[in-house]
Amino acid sequence: MAQHSRINVANIMTKTGLVPLFYDSDISICKKILDALYNGGARLLEFTARGDFAEDVFSELNKYAISKLPGMILGVGSITDGAAASRYMALGANFIVTPVLREDIALVCNRRKVLWSPGCGSLAEIAKAEELGCEIVKLFPGGIYGPDFVKAIKGPCQWTSIMPTGGVSPTKENLESWFKAGVTCVGMGSKLIVKDASGNYDYNKIRELTKSSLEIIAELKK
Repeated sequence: MAQHSRINVANIMTKTGLVPLFYDSDISICKKILDALYNGGARLLEFTARGDFAEDVFSELNKYAISKLPGMILGVGSITDGAAASRYMALGANFIVTPVLREDIALVCNRRKVLWSPGCGSLAEIAKAEELGCEIVKLFPGGIYGPDFVKAIKGPCQWTSIMPTGGVSPTKENLESWFKAGVTCVGMGSKLIVKDASGNYDYNKIRELTKSSLEIIAELKK
């Protein structure tokens, strides 16, 4: 069962402005990445469930977060049907992120009052998601649409909260372009969860990039 209500999750997304996302099949690596994100100031994580037995990894990671990292909110991404969403919510997922808009996911999440964020690529999809109770819409793939798309959407639909994923990087120039366009928060994956020259995760760099990204976002939100 989720530890955080959908309203609380939406508020944290809005306040911090950053939702890191990653997947790894090794629970020990996942814990180290989560520690680096947490120590950098992040309080949200989207675990992108893209591998075999990902449920087992998420279950252990969520238990670790609850016991060791106060205030860290874990959700699950890359969910493509209501059954998968239900399984992860049973493991304590606090929010569900999807690459597509599906009504079956909306129904199971709303039934449990768990925030869900569907991937949308048109105003029609965004409007449908909001009709189904979506608080924060995922713009995906964000890099294809860009900040100008967000600005155009926010013109007639000022109430719409948007989280681009893809095409977001931890630089002032990139983050400024998104937040000035009107996004509520951003999802950031490989540009934040970086590896060193040897192909290993660079935990110190992940912590530093998280900290600097949050500082930039906080300044932009003033």
